[in-house]
Formats: sequence, C-alpha cells, structure tokens
Amino acid sequence: MSQHTAEILWLRGEQDFLSNRYSRKHLLRFDGGLEIPGSSSPHVVPLPMSDAAALDPEEAFIASLSSCHMLWFLSIAAKYQFCIDRYFDAAVGEMAKNAAGKKWVAVVTLRPEVSFSGTRLPTQAELAQMHTEAHEECFIANSVKSEVRCEPVFREVA
Repeated sequence: MSQHTAEILWLRGEQDFLSNRYSRKHLLRFDGGLEIPGSSSPHVVPLPMSDAAALDPEEAFIASLSSCHMLWFLSIAAKYQFCIDRYFDAAVGEMAKNAAGKKWVAVVTLRPEVSFSGTRLPTQAELAQMHTEAHEECFIANSVKSEVRCEPVFREVA
C-alpha cells in the first residue's frame, strides 16, 4: 500500500503562548513541495488569533472528500467513455455536537455539477450510478465516520 505525508509547522516566535492569545497560523507542507498557509477557523478560534484567509482543518477535510470523489468520478466516466469538460463541486460541511457534546463535522454534502460533451452523454440514472461508484471507491469517504452525502447537480444538455 502507499504512504502519504503532510508536514504541519507552527512557530511561537515572541508570542505570549501562556496567555492563550497566540496566532493559530501555521504552514501545511506536502511531499510535492506545495506549501499552504493554515489556521484554525475563525468559527472556532476568534480573530485575530485565527487567519480567515488560511486553510483551516475543517475546510481541508471537506476539500479532501470532494477532491477524492471527483478523481474517482473522472476515472469512472472515462471508463464508460463519457467525455467530461468541466467538474465543479460546491461542497459543504456541517458542524454539530455528538452525544458526548463534542463538536465534529457531522455531515459533508457534495454537490458536483458535471458538464459533458460528445455524442455519448449519460442519462440521469447513469450519472447517479457513476457518483455512487465514485463514493464507494473514495479512500477518504471510506476512512471517516461522518456521514458523507453526494447530491449531484444534474443539468439537461441543451
């Protein structure tokens, strides 16, 4: 099996850590060299200790689920000889409290909108089946206890 890595770096610098008024800004570094600014969500830790412009863990989690689903969907559509021109997903994660009162991402809803071209276009049933297959194959969705929903946006081809 494969191994995937990420490095997370936070430095205190001159901040007064013990007062709990330190910046949550940090750096996410990935094996290909990509570096992304990270932070806690301002919904969790108020500004200015959070950076609203940086990627927070909740956003990264939702994006990871959406990206994994998309990659599987593209692969499945190619296998069935459907040509995709555009794939867009406005994924949303909803926070809630569990039975123990702990916050968690309780539901992630994917809303992929896919544009196809060519002479072979999927029916709504074929589109739904490909999304079901993608969801069943998604490594990330298979790795979490949160409910992961897929609500594809179907557009009639004019």
